[in-house]
Amino acid sequence: MELFPNWTEEEVLWATGFQNVAGVDEVGRGPLAGPVFAAAVIMPAKSHESYFEKIQDSKKVNPKMRPKIAEAIHNQAIWAIGDASAQEIDCLGIIEATHLAMRRAVARLSTIPDYLLVDGTGMPGTGIPEKPMIRGDARCISIAAASIVAKVARDDLMQTLDSVYPGYGFAKHKGYPTKKHLEALMRLGPSPIHRRSFGPVMRVLEKRN
Repeated sequence: MELFPNWTEEEVLWATGFQNVAGVDEVGRGPLAGPVFAAAVIMPAKSHESYFEKIQDSKKVNPKMRPKIAEAIHNQAIWAIGDASAQEIDCLGIIEATHLAMRRAVARLSTIPDYLLVDGTGMPGTGIPEKPMIRGDARCISIAAASIVAKVARDDLMQTLDSVYPGYGFAKHKGYPTKKHLEALMRLGPSPIHRRSFGPVMRVLEKRN
C-alpha cells in the first residue's frame, strides 16, 4: 500500500504542547562519492502553500519540481542543512557520519526544536526528545520536507563538483554507482571526494596500487 505524508504526527505533538517540531532526514548514503547531507525542517502549522500539497518523499517527486518545492519550504519554514564529508564517512562509517550530518542540521536551526521526527531508526546525541519513524519520509510532512531540502542541496553541490572534478559525470549520477560512474572510476581512479571505504572504490585502489 502506497503511503502519503500527512500532518498526523505534528498535530499530536502540537496538541501536546510542543511548538517547534522538526523533521529530520538524510540523503546520499548510497553514493560512492560526495558527502552525505541531512536537513532539519520546522514546518509552519498546516500551511496552505500550494507547493506544500506536493510534498512527499523526495525520491517520488519529479526532479523538475523539487527545487520549486524546496524554495517554498525555504521561504516559509525554518530549515537548516548539515553534512559529513567523504573523509568523515571513511573515518566514522556511513551510519555514524549520517547521524553527524543530522546533528549538524539540527544544531544549525535558527530556532531550537523541542521535538524531532527522525526518518529511520533515530539519531543519538541531540538531547532533544525524538520519534524515529521507519519510512518517515513517506508518512510525515516534516520529514518529507526535510528529504526534499536535503536532496536539492546535495544535487546542487554535486552539480558544482562536476566542474571541479570533470570526467566522472557527477552532475548526472550525483555520485551513485551507475555503470558510467564505475567506468569513469576505473579509467580515472578515485577523486578526492570518493569514499575510499566503499567496496567499488577500494577495489579500484587495489588494482591501481
